[in-house]
Amino acid sequence: MSTTPTTKTPKGSAKAAAGPTPGGTDGVARAPATEAATAGADAVVRRHAEDQFAHELAALAAADDRPRPPMWKLSPWAVATYVLGGTAGGVEITAKYIGKRRLVEVAIATLATDRALLLLGVPGTAKSWLSEHLTAAISGDSTQTVQGTAGTAEEQVRYGWNYALLLAKGPSREAMVPSPVMRAMAAGTIARIEELTRIPSDVQDSLITILSEKTLPIPELGDEVQAAKGFNVIATANNRDKGVNELSSALKRRFNTVVLPVPDSAEEEVAIVQKRVEALGKSLEIPARLAGTDEIRRVVQVFRELRNGVTEDGKSKLKQPSGTLSTAEAISVMNNGLALAAHFGDGSLKAADLAAGLVGAVVKDPVQDRVVWQEYLETVVKERDGWKDLYRACREAL
Repeated sequence: MSTTPTTKTPKGSAKAAAGPTPGGTDGVARAPATEAATAGADAVVRRHAEDQFAHELAALAAADDRPRPPMWKLSPWAVATYVLGGTAGGVEITAKYIGKRRLVEVAIATLATDRALLLLGVPGTAKSWLSEHLTAAISGDSTQTVQGTAGTAEEQVRYGWNYALLLAKGPSREAMVPSPVMRAMAAGTIARIEELTRIPSDVQDSLITILSEKTLPIPELGDEVQAAKGFNVIATANNRDKGVNELSSALKRRFNTVVLPVPDSAEEEVAIVQKRVEALGKSLEIPARLAGTDEIRRVVQVFRELRNGVTEDGKSKLKQPSGTLSTAEAISVMNNGLALAAHFGDGSLKAADLAAGLVGAVVKDPVQDRVVWQEYLETVVKERDGWKDLYRACREAL
């Protein structure tokens, strides 16, 4: 016998705090936002994508007259517009991802088939960010997420048990604790699996039947859950960090892999950092604000040169540190600098505010990376016109 649960576990507390979202795109009438709900949303550090950008999703849904795959809130074209930016019904749609359009189109097209999607790349290439926004646009719910760690158990991918009910009543549907994957199967939505290669190999392989047969067996009940139309999986992974578990060949075959690269150009990376720093500064209510992009450009140039092992002009080869020096880390350096400038300075971002963050981002190994950083300071930063302030600040921070 095959049955499919129809109930859906409520979203997490952070989402509940955000309150009802007016103009939802899932066809369900929602209550107008109350003052309490608005205050709750304002109190959340980071709202889920489908809540934060609800007005954009609603505008896209209203203007979208293209074919939609089963259970999708938007057509593939509208999903791409939501992710990459554009307009819909006179509403500006902000770009959530800055990168090659074709990569995003391939990712979206994959999700419209029966293939799962694996977003692969070095740390800090917006894999989780893109995964969340794709899921928000397609399913209207980005919270069905499994966070992969070395301790992730099979129950977190398949299902677990409420042991009090299990002992009292024996194996039953009532005693089951569905995983986010199981809930997504029942609802016909997308499940997200973050850091798939962090999960032990035997737990990874529990996905094989789910992805190939679109079925989750429940042998304890002699039953199964069949995926509703619209179900799919987006997984993220990186093969740069230590401690990863390689995917088996059988599991790799169930995914279509899209590799997200680091930004192609310095200008592209500067634009990404500026956009995220401004958004995070507003969310975190940091009083300091960026005055132009000069400091961002310096941080991005330092990161790109050390990451690539060569100066921007290509004239000098450089030793590379052990860390990834990702775009995400550049964003962190800038936000940390703004917080220092706001709370311990005059509100104006200076080289001294960036120095500690730069040292922390580069010097992960206190011996090897310290040598790399000191050599870079003395041979590159010290000799560069207009960078004397950064050189002095970084030397003092060491």
